Amino acid sequence: MPIPRSVPAIDRRLLRDDVYGRLRDAIVDGSLAPGEQLRDLELAAWLGVSRTPVREALLRLAEAGLVVARPGSSTTVSSLDLRDVRGARDVVAAMHQVAVREAVPGLTEDDLAAMRAAEREFRAAIESGDVEAALRADDVLHGVPVRIAANRALSAVLDQFTPVLRRAERLRFASLGGRASFARHEELIRLCAAGDAEGAAAVAFDTWATLPADADADADPDPDADPGTDADTHTDTAPATEE
Repeated sequence: MPIPRSVPAIDRRLLRDDVYGRLRDAIVDGSLAPGEQLRDLELAAWLGVSRTPVREALLRLAEAGLVVARPGSSTTVSSLDLRDVRGARDVVAAMHQVAVREAVPGLTEDDLAAMRAAEREFRAAIESGDVEAALRADDVLHGVPVRIAANRALSAVLDQFTPVLRRAERLRFASLGGRASFARHEELIRLCAAGDAEGAAAVAFDTWATLPADADADADPDPDADPGTDADTHTDTAPATEE
């Protein structure tokens, strides 16, 4: 297995979470490809840690569906299984719906300004074709309500299942479909600013619930379409269901 040589050693203070995060990110960004065999000794040498936190991280990754662990055999990076993506999509959509509903009453002008700034960065990234920057900006925008909701159980669920969707998201961002997100992001921010918790929560839910599980079915939508019928970064071309 080719191991990157440029990764610095991990701070021991957050060893378990850091090892998990490094391996998760390497899977999500494609550094560790689907079907690739993962050997804990090699991974431990790459990260500069013992085998114990690597084994713990692999167990967590298996629970999230990012690796396949066969007892007494090998551990490999999982393929993008449609059932796993659909299941993660439904859970993540519900969590973002709850986060927005809980967060809207407590959003400040600074929070809304952060969401608007993230939307501007997202728009610039999509227009320039920078997929990684678009993903980061999208995370910031949707992360504001999650942070304000301050629901630890909700955050833990998102941390576990969002990576399963990230590979599907990356495929969408690399297409023209990312432009369809502009209007939906603006609608989410508008409803948050208006204090419409239920309306904003519905937009947040549909944003994630209509993420296509099958990348082949993800046709490029019309970027000038109305946000009520258009799909977001996380959507297909099916009409949204919010009012």
